[in-house]
Amino acid sequence: MSELWSAIVNDLTPYVPGEQPTSNNVIKLNTNENPYGPSPAALDAIRAEATDSLRLYPDPQAQKLKAALAKFHTIREAQVFVGNGSDEVLAHIFHGLLKHDEPILFPDISYSFYPVYCGLYDVAFKTVAVNDSFEIDLDEYPSKNGGVIFPNPNAPTGRALSRDKVKALLNRNRRSVVVVDEAYIAFGGHSLVDLIELYDNLLVVQTLSKSHALAGLRVGFAFGDSKLIEALERVKNSFNPYPLDRLAIAGAVAAIEDRTYFESSRDKVLATRERLSTALRGLGFEVLPSQTNFVFVSHKTYSANTIAQALRDRSILVRHFDHPRTMNFLRVTVGTDIEVDALLNALRDISGLA
Repeated sequence: MSELWSAIVNDLTPYVPGEQPTSNNVIKLNTNENPYGPSPAALDAIRAEATDSLRLYPDPQAQKLKAALAKFHTIREAQVFVGNGSDEVLAHIFHGLLKHDEPILFPDISYSFYPVYCGLYDVAFKTVAVNDSFEIDLDEYPSKNGGVIFPNPNAPTGRALSRDKVKALLNRNRRSVVVVDEAYIAFGGHSLVDLIELYDNLLVVQTLSKSHALAGLRVGFAFGDSKLIEALERVKNSFNPYPLDRLAIAGAVAAIEDRTYFESSRDKVLATRERLSTALRGLGFEVLPSQTNFVFVSHKTYSANTIAQALRDRSILVRHFDHPRTMNFLRVTVGTDIEVDALLNALRDISGLA
């Protein structure tokens, strides 16, 4: 600890992102990146924007991006907020909408950035246990709270909630904000963006990182009632009025408008996910039902640490979360068919998994 630190820094436990190896000779199935790359139209738009105009500030409102998102979801631009990746959007949500007297609620097995934000912004929270099948049970969420946030589909489990279950929560929880983090919604489940017209306390968060293979561009957004969006704009404009640069805005707009490419790459991921799940079950793994671009698995005999290390020795990275309830599970990103074949061959090569 440093005597020059602010008091809050001593108590922070920062988020630990997935490993980013420096070597190119690694099969990287640990951070849920899309294996197929961005739309060529997005790349062309980024290149076209790389001109002398970079000396000028970008549009602080990212109006072209908001317009593209509003058109895609058939909503109004006033119902759209954009930020530098969904993590920044979530940070503004915690700071601007979830800091109240009552603790906020989120699942005990969920996105591990949520408690980090609570520590950063001094937000009281309580976790609600997922059930024995690793499903979020919204019936267990009490109506007295400072807000509710959960991913749908959930990460790292991959399980999704039905619209009816979320609507039931919204109907009984009208006095605080309900945030649905849809980072993986493109790969399964049903988006709730259309429900923002019915529930003025609903905020839906999405990102282009996974669905449109733009993790390196950092573009995220939220959809909700205009009053919720106004609150986020006030926080953003008190922190960084220019969160998205010119390249990000141009690339994001082009990616959103290229639905054909998006649907093609998504369908390939879904097909490979099913093939991977079937093969892993044949190798003795329990595979949770996934509506994402990853699978959450455990082996009947071998520990997650043992398997993860054996794969690492073969230059294949997967993600292990050291949580008491998930310590024997691995999260495996759906890669290309070639990458998945290499993973399966490595697992067959590991003693006892053939």
